[in-house]
Amino acid sequence: MKRILTVTLAAILFTGCGWIGRGDRGHLVGVQNRPDAFYADPPGMVYIPMGSFTMGPSDQDIAYSQNTGSRTVSLPAFYMDETEITNNQYRQFVHWVRDSLARSLLADFNEDFAFYEDEYGMPLDPPMLNWDERIRWDGEEERDILSELYLPEQERFFRRREIDTRRLIYRYYTVDLQRAARDREGDIPRGELVMEHETHIYPDTLAWIRDFSYSYNEPMTKQYFWHPTYDHYPVVGINWVQARAFNVWRTQYLNSYLAGRSQPFAMDFELPSEAQWEFAARGGLEHSPYPWGGPYMRNSEGCFLANFKPLRGNYTDDGGLYTVIAGYYPPNDYGLYDMAGNVSEWTRNAYDESFYNFAHDLSPDYQYEAAEDDPPSLKRKVVRGGSWKDIGYFLQVSTRAYEYQDTAKSYIGFRSVQTYPGRDRDDGRGASNVY
Repeated sequence: MKRILTVTLAAILFTGCGWIGRGDRGHLVGVQNRPDAFYADPPGMVYIPMGSFTMGPSDQDIAYSQNTGSRTVSLPAFYMDETEITNNQYRQFVHWVRDSLARSLLADFNEDFAFYEDEYGMPLDPPMLNWDERIRWDGEEERDILSELYLPEQERFFRRREIDTRRLIYRYYTVDLQRAARDREGDIPRGELVMEHETHIYPDTLAWIRDFSYSYNEPMTKQYFWHPTYDHYPVVGINWVQARAFNVWRTQYLNSYLAGRSQPFAMDFELPSEAQWEFAARGGLEHSPYPWGGPYMRNSEGCFLANFKPLRGNYTDDGGLYTVIAGYYPPNDYGLYDMAGNVSEWTRNAYDESFYNFAHDLSPDYQYEAAEDDPPSLKRKVVRGGSWKDIGYFLQVSTRAYEYQDTAKSYIGFRSVQTYPGRDRDDGRGASNVY
């Protein structure tokens, strides 16, 4: 009798008034009214299709045979910036951090610069900045409030009122998914998996002087990041930590826009892995030493195909002395510019001589963020592509080099990647579009 009552009760629950008029007619149809699956191509990025390739040198490299092998690896589809991040693009990040600090200071005196309640009337702690409110940088009251963002009087040059770049600190969060995956028992509190970071984000402009002893590079230190002439040149003086912070900001900047329009979040922007970088640099050409193929570094007219240190140190013979404007040389077959020369590029991978031996053949990746008290060997991060001051060997798509994660150089920049969410962008899609 008890079993009959239980079944009857279940039948009542499933046939109650709340279930009358269902559009699925009792069938399994999935959750309806989901957002459109279309994923727009990010502006300025190139689509790289999924594929497999032989990672590593296509010829013998006796000197580096212990840390570079050849193996077949496979990667999902992703987007990559068609050029390195430029000074003007990175300056947008700098200005955003500057303006966020200014709004935080102004909000203490003017409630219009922050929201203290959400859309449902619940208090926000801390308040959310209002980016629609205009900052009057030259206003009499604002000048006094914002004075702490500027250099103090005794540190000014010719009494110029300039932003104190030491104040430009970006605070952000990441989730330690690797640690979460290793926690099979679920013993780690969720709060411990959320990592808080902060970093100074202004480029180290003194790298131009520091990198070259007995060499006159003061004009580059003074003007390279700010003069309009260099707006579309690749940003340099950015260490690995700053490059990662930029990508976190870039992701959240886009997602805040999408959230305001009730659209799904975008995939994260990141530094490329070693494998992603090499796959993209090859441009679909198998076993070629350079992004344009090879084995020569000149075209049929005798012109160099990249910005590097040719011949016996004739820096200008390739058309540039230092860096050159992004996209000056022809792209590879994927449409990517400067994958060899101009500036070397950070990847997200830690450098290990034996990486090719222990890495998985499915989207190989080795990440390790060293702490300040870790030995220097753990702070090495892979850089690829060679730069304006390097000889031709470092321009090969398979050449591995490294630099320390907290070190900024006048010849290292970066570009971003974004994993594509699916097999291929032509799966059931219409014409391509942009945000």
